Amino acid sequence: MSAHGTPIPMTSHRCGPLKGVAEVPGDKSISHRSLILGAMAVGETKITGLLEGEDVLDTAKAMQAFGAEVTNHGGGEWSVFGVGVGGFAEPDNVIDCGNSGTGVRLIMGTMATSPISVTFTGDASLNSRPMARVTDPLALFGAQTVGRKGGRLPMTIVGAADPVPVRYVVPVPSAQVKSAVLLAGLNAPGETVVVEKEATRDHSERMLAGFGADITVEETDEGRVITLKGQPELKPQSIIVPRDPSSAAFPVCAALITEGSDVLVPNIGLNPTRAGLYFTLQDMGADLTFENMREEGGEPVADLRAKYSPNMKGIEVPPSRAASMIDEYPVLSVVASFATGKTMMAGVKELRVKESDRIDAMAKGLRANGVTVDEGEDWWSVEGLGIDGVPGGESCDSVLDHRIAMSFMVMGMGSQKAVSVNDGSPIATSFPIFESLMGNLGARLTRDNH
Repeated sequence: MSAHGTPIPMTSHRCGPLKGVAEVPGDKSISHRSLILGAMAVGETKITGLLEGEDVLDTAKAMQAFGAEVTNHGGGEWSVFGVGVGGFAEPDNVIDCGNSGTGVRLIMGTMATSPISVTFTGDASLNSRPMARVTDPLALFGAQTVGRKGGRLPMTIVGAADPVPVRYVVPVPSAQVKSAVLLAGLNAPGETVVVEKEATRDHSERMLAGFGADITVEETDEGRVITLKGQPELKPQSIIVPRDPSSAAFPVCAALITEGSDVLVPNIGLNPTRAGLYFTLQDMGADLTFENMREEGGEPVADLRAKYSPNMKGIEVPPSRAASMIDEYPVLSVVASFATGKTMMAGVKELRVKESDRIDAMAKGLRANGVTVDEGEDWWSVEGLGIDGVPGGESCDSVLDHRIAMSFMVMGMGSQKAVSVNDGSPIATSFPIFESLMGNLGARLTRDNH
């Protein structure tokens, strides 16, 4: 069920051991970029293991609207016949990006340096999110934007007919903003330069290089300087998408708090700009092991085993780790509830402007279920109640956010009483097989309107 449709109230009940292999979906970030760069290459790009959640499917439809030939061969096998850098056609209709902030921001960057006009919209959650952080740097290339008050969707972007290269210092760590600027730079002459004061996930840089772009990354006193030469001919690729570390977080964290659990997540992407959660859990005393470490498609990959961990301790999460685990703080706060002592999470103001205000949404739900939470503008802390000390028993507002919904479903697996959410439908945007996968491991999830 889509986040656009009828709400699906869901309840997670305390369960016995979670055991087995968790075949989580493909990485969302890499899936988006595979489709977009495939559409900008000349020839056929083959993708294996694409995440077939709604966010990525919306990006696939958008690439078709720009003139690329996108084919689903079944079983996660896809192909994209690209139109080349600068080859995008003007879409006939509005581009609907659903719930995906990543999708819309990357696609905006991709089209901003082509002489076409595109109108973007999304669901209620996406249409409430500010886009100025992307449209401001795109204006430097020569793109023009007309949107709702506060830089919100629906929004029309008129791409630059004669784009100029840009040097841009990213003001707040954001892989989406960085990637949008780099994608825009592909069709601008000369060198586009992006400067990051703090490193963010680097999938775009790795994949641009893989597709044959002339891109260099240099560590300087100013920060991480990425230089891209414009107007290359991108070469089609064969891409194996590793499994999404952000999706893997849910079965992994559930195993840690559920007595007797032993769960293996194979082929998980462990890009250092994405894997902060797992190092944090190890710091808390979680029984996590990485097996069969290897590299696939330029990305580090391993099999991750998670076992029940009754003696986890609260810690102060290094703020420098925030960018590498920004999407995982909601489920980390759940694990922190089952640890002993306080877990402090600072440098996380980005959480205030994700699909929802994730600090606010998690704090309200945790408090309702008996957990003490303190919060500020860019920090929050959770007082752990120990492995068997979380009361549970209440319903939480998922605020149209897939990660909030799944985090509270994990909480219910270890709390004394069941935990509910008012709407689990947004889970389909990133993890469409969440219910069946968790059920096969031993979780007890029910839909309350059936």
